[in-house]
Amino acid sequence: MDELLEVLALGNFNANDMEDAILYQLINHEENNNNGVVFNLEEWSDDEAKVHFRFTKNDIRRLVQILGLPNEIRTYTRNRISSKLHTKSVFQVDKCFVCIGETALCIMLKRLTYPNRLKDLTVMFGLSPQSPSQIINHMLSHLVAEYGHLLDNLQNNRWLDEGRLQYYAHAVQTKGGAIPNCWGFIDGTTRSICRPTLDQEQYYSGHKRYHCLKYQSVLCPDGIIVSLKGGYPGRRHDAGIFRDSNLYDELERVARLENGDVYVLYGDQAYGIMELLLCPYPTRPNMPLHQQEFNNSMKLLRIAI
Repeated sequence: MDELLEVLALGNFNANDMEDAILYQLINHEENNNNGVVFNLEEWSDDEAKVHFRFTKNDIRRLVQILGLPNEIRTYTRNRISSKLHTKSVFQVDKCFVCIGETALCIMLKRLTYPNRLKDLTVMFGLSPQSPSQIINHMLSHLVAEYGHLLDNLQNNRWLDEGRLQYYAHAVQTKGGAIPNCWGFIDGTTRSICRPTLDQEQYYSGHKRYHCLKYQSVLCPDGIIVSLKGGYPGRRHDAGIFRDSNLYDELERVARLENGDVYVLYGDQAYGIMELLLCPYPTRPNMPLHQQEFNNSMKLLRIAI
């Protein structure tokens, strides 16, 4: 508050000076009210870790190793970091905000759980409001750069072999699915965006009634997403996205085996019927009972996606 009072006392300030002074005080107020919070994963129980991060402590440490996260995550920033944050978990060196890999992963995992806000992370990790956002963006950029190719093409997932396809198909059938060789489910999803300045009509979804980006994903019965395509303008239809994504060519190479066996994906009616892709029977009055039972059995399984 002293800096703000000094600006007011001088009297020779403009609107920009006043705005900068107020923002500076707001940031300082947030940074100096972290109550000395220092995040330490070791102090958490496994139950608490699963609630907040969806992984146990040992699993989080395994992820740090598997993902190849460095001991120090450095995000360049011009924001002021409180001296209280000079701890083993987070600290500042030469205008670089430094955070150990384990803590950075926990911050990102917490943000990816739902619902929460960045404000919640400032309290949990004892950070200034800007720091969690910078760490999360840094972590996501690292993961996309290192592992994004695994979602670009089904062939990049070498574990998706004949044995795994059989395993998934058996799981679907065991749960009551009417298709004996279905190994996964496909669907599109939208993510709303602010109304763009250019090409507004291309990003407006008449079905959702907002501007958005569309994505196409393939989900396995165990919850693993093996393909993610996008984003596409919100006006695009799921069938057009499927065609442009070249996913069917990938299915030809992965789900059609040398012995002649084929494994199929299951989606909604927007995708139509192909040899490697099936959809429900069209709903109509007086549908045959076997068609209703088929739709119902697959609907209960597809709801996961």
